[in-house]
Order: sequence, then structure tokens, then C-alpha cells
Amino acid sequence: MTATVVPPRLPPRGISDRSGARPPKLPFWLRTPPKKVRTLAPAPGPRQIRWWVGVVWFLVAGLLLGFVGHVTGVGVLQHLRSQHLLYEQLRTDLAKAVTPLGQLDFNEKLVPLGTPIGVITIPRIGLSEVIVQGTRPVDLTSGPGHRRDTVYPGQSGTSVIMGRQTTYGGPFGALKDLVPGDTIAVTTGQGLQKFTVFGIRRDGDLMPAPIGLGEGRLELVTADGLPLMPSGTLHIDAALNSKVRETPSAVFTKEVLDPAELELASDASSWFSTFFWLQWLVVAAIALRWARGRWGASQTWIVGIPLMLALGAATSDSAISTLSNLL
Repeated sequence: MTATVVPPRLPPRGISDRSGARPPKLPFWLRTPPKKVRTLAPAPGPRQIRWWVGVVWFLVAGLLLGFVGHVTGVGVLQHLRSQHLLYEQLRTDLAKAVTPLGQLDFNEKLVPLGTPIGVITIPRIGLSEVIVQGTRPVDLTSGPGHRRDTVYPGQSGTSVIMGRQTTYGGPFGALKDLVPGDTIAVTTGQGLQKFTVFGIRRDGDLMPAPIGLGEGRLELVTADGLPLMPSGTLHIDAALNSKVRETPSAVFTKEVLDPAELELASDASSWFSTFFWLQWLVVAAIALRWARGRWGASQTWIVGIPLMLALGAATSDSAISTLSNLL
């Protein structure tokens, strides 16, 4: 005969035995916290305002970061690369004796804008830059530019060289540190020309005395005031110490000069390329806002930061070339 086993009767919940004693509580570090069910809010869509706020945030961040990156890094690298290429071209032209010496080249044609014509050196501020022909905003992205309606440095008359204060390396940003007596050297196809600074003036100051017949003078021009917020122009006047070189006859004067080559002038021809890059920046901002709702924040930032920086820098590069040529 098989005995029937009756399972023991469990005490009521929370009571260990019939005596009514409760089981001891576990220490807090051994207790298992209750699981919380996390509910994710649905990602916003294009029909919601906050979705477009995110697009605008991406766009503004790309423009600001791209502009700062261009002024502090990209523009400087572009300037250094341009100077290296210009120096190699100038050295070749000097060796072949085909460096331009006036408004016309050896083929009796106008010297193309952007052509290297010499090297300017200012020991006091550690400057050594290749000078290009022309002073349009796009010309001055490569280095200091020679105003085409003036003579070349070392020739009879006043030669005007303009350069940027801040952007694209800001080659003339330290001109304000010059004092009378400082020396300036310019090497052209006619040899080495030496100048001595005798005046520093700003807008509203008295002009220097007219230059005498058969004398040479150099005038350096850049923006005055805070970086990217010019209050006028700064002029450095220097007298020629070396022998006056042969001066070719001029074929045009200031009256027929392109207005974009004058002081603090801008060039509206670059607005088309600026609008082109801005369109791509807007498209990228919309695409990244859409991707953030699908991929998540981390993955979007990994892809988005380099893309927005590149497009922001390209847009800034095009926009800066439309602004004042002395910034």
C-alpha cells in the first residue's frame, strides 16, 4: 500500500511560520530594484516646428563653425599653398627674365590678374610675401596685390600694394606695428629695391608731401580697426632709398580701373558661388536632421560634423571673397 505524501502548507505571504514572525529584510545593496519600463517618445517629423528648429540649428552651427575654421585654419592653409605656388612661378619667371615690369607684359598685353610680380620683405614684422598683380578680393586671397594703375616698386612714382588684415593669413595684419625708420625690401624683375618708412596715417590724416620728379615711393594699404570690423584704412608711406628704375609708360589710369580693385571694395561676382554652396549646406542640414531621428544622435554627429564643417568652410570661403578686399 502506497503512502500519500501531503505537501506542507505554506504560511501566508509575509509570514514565515505560525508564530507570526516576518522574514528578515535583505540589505539595500542586495535588493533588486524594480524594473522601470522606459517609453520612448516618437521622433518629431517635418510637420512639427521643433523638427525645423533642429534644421536651423544645424545650419547656423555649420556656418559659424565653418567661418571660424576658415579664418583660423582653412584660409591660412590656402594662403600658404598659394604663396608656395606663386614663389615657384616667380622664381621661374625671374630665371627666364620674363617677369612683368609694367602694365603690359613682354607680349604687349595686359599682365593677367594674379600674376606674381615680386617679393616684399619687412624684417620688423617678419613678413615675406609674394606680390600678385591686381587688388580684387579674389586676387588678395593669394597674397598682397599691386594696384595696377600705379608704377611697380622702385620705379618713378608711387607704387601701391594692398593686403588683407585678418583673413587668408592676414599678411598685412601687423602693419600697425611699423614705425618711421623701419626698412622694407621689394624684389622685382628689376632687382632689389629698398625703402624706409617715414609715415603712418589713417583716414582723415594729412597726406604726405607730393613726390618729386624722378623719385620713388611705396604705399602699403590694409584695413584699420578691429579684425573683420574695419573702421577705415591704414597707410604706410615709405621712401625709395635705392636707385630709381626704368619706368614703362602707363596705358590706363585710375579712372578706368575696376571698382573692385579700390580700397575696401567688394566683388559681387562671387555671390553666385556663395548661393551654390549655401544650397548644399541647407540640403545637408535637412538630411542630418532626418538622419538624427533614424540613426540617433551619436551616429549623426560622427557623419555630420565633418560634412557641415566642410560645407560651412566652402560657403565662408566664397562669402569672404565677396566682402571687402582688405578684411
